This record gives sequence, C-alpha cells and structure tokens, in this order.
Amino acid sequence: MCGIVGAIAQRNVTPILLEGLRRLEYRGYDSAGIVVLGSDGLDRVRTVGKVEMLARALDATPLNGALGLAHTRWATHGAPSERNAHPHIAGDRVAVVHNGIIENHAELRAELAARGDLIASDTDSELIAHLIGHALADQADLAAAVRSCLGRLRGAYAIAVIDRKTPDRLVVARAGSPLVIGVGIEEHFVASDAAALLPVTQQFRYLEEGDVAEIRRTGVHITDRDGRSVERPIHHSQLTQERLDRGAYRHFMLKEIHEQPRVLAETLEGRMTGERVLPEMFGPDAEALFAQVRAVHLVACGTSHHAALVARYWIEALTGIPATAEIASEFRYRHPAVPPGTLLVTLSQSGETADTLAALRMSRELPYLCRLAICNVPESSLVRESDRVLMTRAGTEIGVASTKAFTTQLVALMLLALCLGQTHDLAPEEVARIVAELRALPSQVEQVLALESEVAALAMRLVHREHALFLGRGVEYPIAMEGALKLKEISYIHAEAYAAGELKHGPLALVSEAVPVIAVAPNNALLEKLLSNLHEVRARGGELLVFAGAGSHLNETEGVTVLALPVALSTLSPVLFTLPLQLLAYHVAVLKGTDVDRPRNLAKSVTVE
Repeated sequence: MCGIVGAIAQRNVTPILLEGLRRLEYRGYDSAGIVVLGSDGLDRVRTVGKVEMLARALDATPLNGALGLAHTRWATHGAPSERNAHPHIAGDRVAVVHNGIIENHAELRAELAARGDLIASDTDSELIAHLIGHALADQADLAAAVRSCLGRLRGAYAIAVIDRKTPDRLVVARAGSPLVIGVGIEEHFVASDAAALLPVTQQFRYLEEGDVAEIRRTGVHITDRDGRSVERPIHHSQLTQERLDRGAYRHFMLKEIHEQPRVLAETLEGRMTGERVLPEMFGPDAEALFAQVRAVHLVACGTSHHAALVARYWIEALTGIPATAEIASEFRYRHPAVPPGTLLVTLSQSGETADTLAALRMSRELPYLCRLAICNVPESSLVRESDRVLMTRAGTEIGVASTKAFTTQLVALMLLALCLGQTHDLAPEEVARIVAELRALPSQVEQVLALESEVAALAMRLVHREHALFLGRGVEYPIAMEGALKLKEISYIHAEAYAAGELKHGPLALVSEAVPVIAVAPNNALLEKLLSNLHEVRARGGELLVFAGAGSHLNETEGVTVLALPVALSTLSPVLFTLPLQLLAYHVAVLKGTDVDRPRNLAKSVTVE
C-alpha cells in the first residue's frame, strides 16, 4: 500500500526521494509528497495524483536538503487530497510519514484537540507528528521521544520522523508494516521496499517487529521492542535494475506473464532428483516432520487463496490427508479446530500481507505441529516469523495483478504435496510421473504463451461487456476464480466465477447474450459433466469462450469459441490454464485503456486490515 522513502546524506536528497517514490508506484497510492530540511526549516511539497504530478510541482518549487522524507499515500482515513497527503508536519518542527492504520486515532485526536493542537488533516498519521512534538517538549532526544509515543499507538505502523532541531538524524520504527534501511558510504536511506533504493545501494538492514532505529550519515543504532540495542545484519540484495525495468514490454504485467517459464524453472531448480522431490528443501529434518502430519490448514488472501484452494485438491488426492483452504481475514477472527498433527501453511507474495501475518501470529496460541510459509520475499515478516519456509523464486513482481507469483506458488504447493505424499505411501511411480510433468512444465508454459495473439483476438469479444461469468469444475474451479479476479482487477469488468455444477442453482438467471461465459475445460473425467453445463448456457443464448484441453474435441459452433491448449494436460493443468486467462485479462484491459500495472483502488502489498 503506502510507500515510504527517507534519506540522510551530504548531498541534496530530493532526487533520491523522488526516484524512490517512482519505484514504489506499484504498491498503489492516490497522493504523494516530499519534505526536506532546508536552510530555512522544513520545506514540503504535496500533490494529489501520480508521482509525475509531484515531479512537476517540484520543478516549479524545487526543494534542497540533505535530510528528507517522501511518501505515497493510499487513502484510509480521509479522502485523497493535498491536506491529507504525507508528509505531515506538527508545530513547524516534526515531520512524519506513516504506513498502516492507528486504530485508536479518534481517542488521540480528541486528546490533542483538547490540548489546543491544530490538526490540519483527517488522517490518523498526522496525530503521530503531534504526539512526538509534545514528547520533544519534555526530552531533547528524538529517538527517545519517538519511542515514548509508540506505546500510545494501537494498530499497525511503519513511521519515519525528522526534527527541524535535530538535523543530523532521522528515526524510524516498525510494528506490522515493513521497513528497510539502505546502507551507503556516509549516507543512509530507508524505504518500505528495497527496490526503491536500488539506484543508491544494494546493502540493506531489515528491521524486525518492534524495532526503532536512529539513522545518521555515519551509522545506525537499532533497539528492539524492549529497548535493548541490537544488530541487524547487512544483506546484499540480488535484485538488479534490469529485473525492475519493463524492457521491450508495454507493461510490467505482460513482462511478468512471459517470465513464467524462467521463474518456474528457477522455483524447481535443485528441488528434485531422479524420480523424487527433495524434502530437504523444507529443512534438514523435514521428512520426519511430514511423517507426523495428519491435517493441513492453508491460509492466504486473494490470489494466494486461489493457490491454496488448488493445493487442497492436490494434497487430499495425493496423500489422503484432509486439507482446508481459508481466507486469512476470516480465519484470524474465528476459533479453528486444530487436530493433532496439523500443519499450518501460509501463502503471500510479499510476505507482508496484514491479515496473513495476523493469522500466523494468532496461530502461536494454537497447537499446530509446524508453521510453514510459502513466499516470494526472503526478508519479509512472514518468512522471518515462520518455522519453515519455501521460497517461490518468482523475482520482484511489479504489476499489482499477480501472475508469476501465483504460478510459482502453485508449483511450490505441488512440491509440498509430493513431499507429504512420499511420506504417506504415495506410490513411487505416481511421484515419478508428476516429477516428470514438473520437469516438462516450463517448456509447456512457453507453448501456451505462444497463443497470445489468438487470446488477444478473443479479448475483442469482451471489451464492451459489463459482466462476465467464469466456470470450472474440480481443481479448475479455483483457476476460474483466479481468471475472474484478474479480469475485474485490471479491466474493471464485473466478473464472477462459479463451480460449473452450481450454474443451475442461481447463476443461470444471469446468462444472456450480454453476459459472456468463459469456461475452463480440461480433457479429464469431469469434461462430460462440464459440457452439460455449457449446453445449459447455449440453450439460454449465452456466448461461450472455452479454453479446452488438447484432445477434448470440442467444436466451435454459433456462439461457441474454442481455444485448445497445444499441450497434453496433466496433474499440473491448473498452471497451464491460468496462462490464457492472464493474457485475456491483460488484453481486455489494454483495449479498455486502463492502467494495467496500477489498477484503481488496489495495492500490491496490502499491509492494513
């Protein structure tokens, strides 16, 4: 969601801050701003809209200073407006940027108003600046003042603070939202995401939950949640600028769709041998752990939840172990029954998804056998706080609508299912068959992506529609859900997915010539059942777009368009059917002229509840 960038150096930091904001645009935002400590005090520029609007404002009103903060805001408290944009300033002295939500903001606002503070915005974030300003009236040390205020805040936050009277440092703190410190030569930087700082450093310290850091040009002092001095190691990022550029592609989303053969191969690399998968990818004693598993709970949000739904089918089919897939925002507020030997699996692309993290933390009070994270960001909170981890190796995903992160999650979940199967009597020849399919998968993905021009032609059939239905059966039902989500995310067409057998239990009332139906039709045991559902659609005048499996022998007729995938489908068909649905959503969005990589109202990393 919101993005933070900060810097302290011997040079003007405004260009660094602005470029950092540009690199955080993928997170989703509605306004942007920069504050620097100049020769006459705190100088600030804020705008509503894209970072480019802020850049134009800075051309008209240049800022110059060696200490500064920048922010892109995603509105929670208060509408998008200049006065609600960050950074916020209190008493012409303290400037603050904040990610997250302060849940007791109403109580704090009333208290500050009673003290006579003039609060200029509708945000919860400005209140933090006022609290710190009052604390500085009692103590001169900025870090101590910040720490004294943190106990007043209920909710999630990452904050960065500068003080006009303390020009040689900035202070940051995190609880529930990520922050990273970039290390330079006699200069330091902070950001919500290391990608924002790649132009100036590849050396990073990742703050842990509850940390407070005082950052100067020449060094960093970090204290943990208990106020004890701690060292956070420096990590060298493997990210490169080339990986974060669009290259020849029009949008990051299209680039990331076409990166899937490579990242799937990288996710599989070193995790299979001969005709088996290697349990050691989950830790040295993983095989003994998996032998104890008697149930699996998968918890995730959005696209990751769709991956969990697919995994539920795979785990139960291959191992006989009962599995559930739950939405994290629901799971965290109920009282789940946890049978002995239950493995908890959390999934998140960013590893900072607020509801998934909260579910993981809640699980510490429950008798889970182990907590396994499947994630794409090595230094994320989810990874650090889990017992076991499997990285998906998708690389940085910029497009808000997830593509390669989803398919690499599917492959990681199949590796988990096979590891469980190997310790729960899955026949060796069945393991060998699926391992062979995994080895062939990157090449098959390339073949399916070669259908792009044909899928783009199909997009013309949807561009002027307002609604669409997606149908799937069995393990393809979650893929239909994912296809509907992609279409609505980036084209703003209302799309819903249904298990095809449920069509006659209500959704059939929606079918008409104006509502196209997109069906996922693998050539498997459920094909005949699915065809019956499709006949129901045609009998009521509905237009059908069918993505079919090779050898399904579906014929095109009036109102029925069939696009057959050019590869023999297998247990991994959910991965392959995902690809044309991604391409369909992409090309519909391009035709409609939407902001494909940054769709309205959405954020890449959802770090608030």
